Amino acid sequence: MPLALFALTLSAFAIGTTEFVIVGLVPVIASDFAVSLPSAGLLVSLYALGVAIGAPVLTALTSKWNRKHVLLSLMAVFVIGNLFAWYAPGYNSLIVARMLTGLAHGVFFSIGSTIATSLVPKEKEASAIAIMFTGLTVALVTGVPLGTWIGQDFGWRATFLAVSALGLIALIGSALLVPANLKQSASASIKEQLQVLLEPRLLIVYAMTILGYGGTFTAFTFLAPILEQEAGFASSAVAGIMLVYGVSVAVGNVWGGKLADKHGPIKALSMMFSGLALILFLFSFTMAFKVAAVITVLLWGAFAFGNVPGLQVYVVQLAERFTPNAVDVASGLNIAAFNIGIALGSLAGGAIVDSMSLRDTAWIGAAIAISALVVTRYSGSLDKRQAVACEA
Repeated sequence: MPLALFALTLSAFAIGTTEFVIVGLVPVIASDFAVSLPSAGLLVSLYALGVAIGAPVLTALTSKWNRKHVLLSLMAVFVIGNLFAWYAPGYNSLIVARMLTGLAHGVFFSIGSTIATSLVPKEKEASAIAIMFTGLTVALVTGVPLGTWIGQDFGWRATFLAVSALGLIALIGSALLVPANLKQSASASIKEQLQVLLEPRLLIVYAMTILGYGGTFTAFTFLAPILEQEAGFASSAVAGIMLVYGVSVAVGNVWGGKLADKHGPIKALSMMFSGLALILFLFSFTMAFKVAAVITVLLWGAFAFGNVPGLQVYVVQLAERFTPNAVDVASGLNIAAFNIGIALGSLAGGAIVDSMSLRDTAWIGAAIAISALVVTRYSGSLDKRQAVACEA
């Protein structure tokens, strides 16, 4: 694999840390600002909203820019956003900082996915995307547990200061390793960009992404309070359990990429969503027992993020077929869909915690994951019909 791909992975690590470390800090921030758990959970959903806005809009606006210049600009915004979060004097300013950082996140993974696929042969596309997204999974294995520990022992502000330092390292790495002559995708006209929003086959994939991640984040947003209040773990143990979760995510991400390469995205995604629904349903029972809860969290991580390579390579494949001049935009909209799912799942989880209980977030998340499976099977049936029609 080319060095440029590993530079993307380095940046993904920094971005993944800041995105997911907030999950382990929700109880600490809620206590510090004297807000409720659902209110602190908005820091997850509003970050995701920033990504959802930034991915399609800023990807389109920067489509004619040099790819390396875009990457470096994004990492600079990322560093500034995390420094603002470290300094934030109040809850509202922290929300603004999170949304600013989310804007950079969205564009990075949008153009990063298309750059990754352009660096390798076609049969390695899903694996290339999996390697780049391994930055997210390694962040879950190391960055998030470490950031959670820092936040609990030294205050949550110290976590954001550390993340801004990670972003600076990633910025330097991108400047040194990413080539200046990256392949520039053909700029899409406004009409071609709108076609992405109107293409039914792409909208179906976006629905798969939204539902799949909505199901996970209905419960994942409140994983720290679930572990503390339902399973009975001390707050100091949460970082260790996040480490367990991150290890399983790393394995699941690579496994998901290989499955998508070998069997195609539809079959791989069907397996992932089926497993995710089953595990979330079981978690609504196992979260009451410490050992069973940790085992379930371990399995959950593998299925929760193992669908990323399949979803991203599937949308790129369909965009190349239906909107070939707007592949970057289509990819950006799928990144937006990931984060719309995260935002809606977090909001749904907050509503469930308010009106029901922490335990109910898991089985309701399972029901949402089942709906993602249904939409995936429907998209696969459309692929088969088109293949038959082409043969005829």
